[in-house]
Amino acid sequence: MLKQVQHDDNFKGKSNAIMYYFCLYFLTMELTVNSLADLPKTAQQLLDFAEDEKIFIFNGDMGAGKTTFIKTFCAVLGVADVVSSPTYSIVNEYVSPKGSVYHFDFYRIKNIQEAYDLGYEEYFYGDGICLIEWPELVAELLPENLVKVDISIVDDSQRIFRFSKG
Repeated sequence: MLKQVQHDDNFKGKSNAIMYYFCLYFLTMELTVNSLADLPKTAQQLLDFAEDEKIFIFNGDMGAGKTTFIKTFCAVLGVADVVSSPTYSIVNEYVSPKGSVYHFDFYRIKNIQEAYDLGYEEYFYGDGICLIEWPELVAELLPENLVKVDISIVDDSQRIFRFSKG
């Protein structure tokens, strides 16, 4: 379900107001996930929402389900390998029919130099799909065009997923 944008009187009479709302409407999507069984459909909706974008950043509290969702997203991408958290290796590489998929977890990096040493440019600006957990730790290195996935915990089984481009 697409998130509706409420009318803002500050834009009344402005020539760009219609374009502003048009962009907000199509650049944001919010979904409620009630169980793990909903994840494949949510992953497909993310893939459809992303269109040609290849950089995905995942935000959410510890335990929100970022890695669990990424595993499902990789399955939707056609990754046949077992997908696991790259917490200690920082990046795992998988092969899919859509090309290489790189899963990053920057939680344990100590400084931005570690991302430089990893050769982040080849990943972020290459042809592969990048799935990035803890992106705030490398925010200054992220490309402008990306898909942001925010996961909010409602309760033990329910999550709110918010997709946005920008």
